[in-house]
Amino acid sequence: MIRQATPADAQAIAAIWNHVIRDTAQTFTTAEKDAQALAVQIIDQPCFVAEAAGAVVGFVIYGQFRSGPGYAHTVEHSIHVAQGARGAGLGRALMVAAETHARAAGMHSMIAGVAGENGGGAGFHAALGYREIARLPEVGWKFGRWHDLVLMQKML
Repeated sequence: MIRQATPADAQAIAAIWNHVIRDTAQTFTTAEKDAQALAVQIIDQPCFVAEAAGAVVGFVIYGQFRSGPGYAHTVEHSIHVAQGARGAGLGRALMVAAETHARAAGMHSMIAGVAGENGGGAGFHAALGYREIARLPEVGWKFGRWHDLVLMQKML
């Protein structure tokens, strides 16, 4: 089931996100997410969760791509599905929810920032109609090495 997130989901979202932060180069940050800060972020930004057997197993959140009024109609999202819940179509369903919401809010395009070595993430987004628009070499530093960032875009 896909539904809009509430602050009560913040702990579960943090657990999913913090695994990605600690153990992968899918995101370049090393600062783990705080559930209290996420609860506030969920109020301020559109966020959807996927539930399976009554537990949150994935989420997507989006916000303005860059600050300033000229970027008001372009958003960037973060999406993560727990390892044990992948392959069941939850990621696709989360993206449909986020894109539908963004379109209804008057957004024109959505951006995905995908780690250069995350071929699965790039393939997932490509299957949803995102196309690579830029590759930024060696802009992320994590695990003692440089990482590329691939920007992908979909017109809504």
